[in-house]
Amino acid sequence: MLSSKSKLWIILFFCILNNGFCAYIVDVGVVFDMESSVGKSIHGCIMMALSDFYARHGDYRTRIVVHTSDHKGDPLQAMSNVVDLLNTVKVNAIIGPEIYIGSKQLALVADKATVPIYSFAGRSLMEYPYLLQIKEDDVAMAKSIAALVESYTWRDVIFLYEDADQGPEMLHYLLESFQDKSIRITYRYSISKSATNDQVLKDLNKLMKVHTSVIIVHMSPLLASRLFVNAKILGMMSEGYAWILTQKTSESMHSTEFEVLESVQGALAFRSYVPMSRRLHNLAKRWRNEFSGEVPLVAIWAYDTIWALAESFERVGLQRNGYMLLNETLKIELKGVSGQFRLSQRKLVSNGFEIINAVDYGERKVGYWTLSNGIRRAHLPFNNNVLHSTNCLEEVIWPRGSKTTPKGWILRTNLGKKLRIGVRTGLKFKYFVDAQYDAKKNTTNATGFSVDVFNSCIHELSYEVPYELVPYEKGSYDILINKVYTKELDGVLGDSTILANRSAYVDFTATYTDVGIGTLTRIKERDFWIFLEPLDKKLWLTFAGFAILTGFTIWAIEVMDQDSESSSSQQVGAIFWLILLALFSAQREKLSNNLSRCMLFLWLIVVLVLITGYTATLTSFLTVEQFELASKGGTVGFHGGSLMTISNLKFKDCREKQYYSYDDYADSLLKGGKHGGADAIVDEIPYIKMFLARYSAEDYAMVSSQPVSSGFGFIFAKGSPLVADMSREIAKLRENGTLINLEKKWFVNENSLLNKDSFTEPKPLNLIRFGGLFIVIGISSALALIISIGYKVRAKMEVESIISFLAGRKLMTTIRYLLYRNIT
Repeated sequence: MLSSKSKLWIILFFCILNNGFCAYIVDVGVVFDMESSVGKSIHGCIMMALSDFYARHGDYRTRIVVHTSDHKGDPLQAMSNVVDLLNTVKVNAIIGPEIYIGSKQLALVADKATVPIYSFAGRSLMEYPYLLQIKEDDVAMAKSIAALVESYTWRDVIFLYEDADQGPEMLHYLLESFQDKSIRITYRYSISKSATNDQVLKDLNKLMKVHTSVIIVHMSPLLASRLFVNAKILGMMSEGYAWILTQKTSESMHSTEFEVLESVQGALAFRSYVPMSRRLHNLAKRWRNEFSGEVPLVAIWAYDTIWALAESFERVGLQRNGYMLLNETLKIELKGVSGQFRLSQRKLVSNGFEIINAVDYGERKVGYWTLSNGIRRAHLPFNNNVLHSTNCLEEVIWPRGSKTTPKGWILRTNLGKKLRIGVRTGLKFKYFVDAQYDAKKNTTNATGFSVDVFNSCIHELSYEVPYELVPYEKGSYDILINKVYTKELDGVLGDSTILANRSAYVDFTATYTDVGIGTLTRIKERDFWIFLEPLDKKLWLTFAGFAILTGFTIWAIEVMDQDSESSSSQQVGAIFWLILLALFSAQREKLSNNLSRCMLFLWLIVVLVLITGYTATLTSFLTVEQFELASKGGTVGFHGGSLMTISNLKFKDCREKQYYSYDDYADSLLKGGKHGGADAIVDEIPYIKMFLARYSAEDYAMVSSQPVSSGFGFIFAKGSPLVADMSREIAKLRENGTLINLEKKWFVNENSLLNKDSFTEPKPLNLIRFGGLFIVIGISSALALIISIGYKVRAKMEVESIISFLAGRKLMTTIRYLLYRNIT
């Protein structure tokens, strides 16, 4: 049989003979492993592409001649072959290699020779324009994986990659894509291509200690096959796990070894999307006639690459210029066998990915992904007009034939063990956790508010979480936290405060109590003179003084009114009675002068403003005055043994005293700071609420609070999936009222809980606040008197002038005498 190259020369000969012109030969090198199935497939498709292209374009004057170089699977030999083709054969372009030999090294060689290299394994680099990437776009691949993980609401994943390949590059792209969607790579591990089965098993054993069960694999099919077989041996190809394979790894699903096919069942894989077309169908049919099996995707890309390259050579013509060829190649956009074929930024533009489910020792399409439309179900049309489906994929068959979507994490309880939850016994503040250990039965029972909340959350979870209480009579919560950190415990149930330094070792759930620290005091005896406290002394005296001044001003104006017929004593009494009635807006006395009416109006404004301020302040005093706060030099008690301190609270020069039970709180507040007790108790709000639920609301109250603590939370090991689920259930308990009902059960009496956001001791109103008001009334009084006197003097002067003119001086003296007599 004739070789493919011989066939090509015969085709070229007949093309030249039939068209009657001289073709310009263009040398193109191909570098593959001709002993591998992949290399043979690519080479076969290249020959088919040349035959098909020149059969359709027989009038083209350029003809590609292929120079094949076999690297036998050796990366160093592949690089040597590339250099030899460039320096010896003087090729105008190179297709290959199909194995990774280092993008930068290959790009340097291409740039130095100014010859485009179309690589099926290398990655295009911005600074080296002559290396073109003919492979799946890793950035698009990372985005598609991120979209899949997000669609299942998984928040944590594991990434396994081959350390001798492009794994770190894919890791970088995944981190970028996951960051936008708040997804974490909780564990990343590279496995050597030369790793033995024992080493692979050792690495997988490390993964089994991690709660995360979503595993992304990016490695060669050969290494991935060994990984899956060993993972199945360890039980990691079982229900609850989700395996996601990248395009390169997905080739292991076509393995000829039964053990590999069996171990990969239930995995999801991404594969570049190639839309069905007549050309693809015909190519596949011809392929089956000459070869066997399906056409590999990389061979389809090679077919389209030859068409694009041949078209570029024809456009360039006789000018064997690498730069012009590169520019023409980047301009080419054709509808190829693989779909829309074009290069952007020197890499093949992705048409999207198929999402494949390995099932029944074969594969089944369950969805698609494109950059513009995201994830689609497989049965929907693959075009831009279809709306995004809420159910992104077809039903997926997960490992072990499970149809239940993995939660994304696995608890140790799935391995038949109970969670070990630590709990403190012998606590004096026992209404949150009252744990008792029964030595005979070797069991621990616990009651309390915290226990009820914990059990309510556990029961509401969508899965069973069996646990056992592990009692600790001695030791603080810090000791229990250390045991969780060292894996002796899985969690802690109790009234444990959420603190930043603790979060470095364990994870806390969301708080299930009120946040902050409050001040507990004993209610004070009644103050008979509290009604005087809303105004300070200066303000009281000023108010009284201006009441007299205003009364005098109105009296003076009225007494100078010529129409007034009342006696001076009657007028004085009436005016001051009017001033007093103005306090209650009940004045009924009539004023004859407009100036006096104006002054009364201004006085009413003063009274209205003062009464309003007085009422508001008195209300505050009646609410807060009852409570005895620790002031400068007082004694402040706090929770003994707690990490909470009062150093950041506003108590100056106070004495600190520790107390260890609710009874101690009550006794110390009853004695008071002057008799060996405390003036106030500072503690976290949940403890104060529990205290008030057990003692009389008529004797004690919480009078202030500050948000300087984060409340109580349940403790679990770092990375435990229960943290997010328990926090979500706590939020649900708040929303549906269950948490409120539990608080009512344990915090029965909340009458003494005042608004914690408004507890500042009220201050009396002072003169400075109302100084402007009194200045206005003072100036108005002075002006009113001046105006009234002025009018009176003017009127008298006019009367005297008229009488003097009519009757002379003697008559004027008589009238003056009579006038003064009437006034006095």
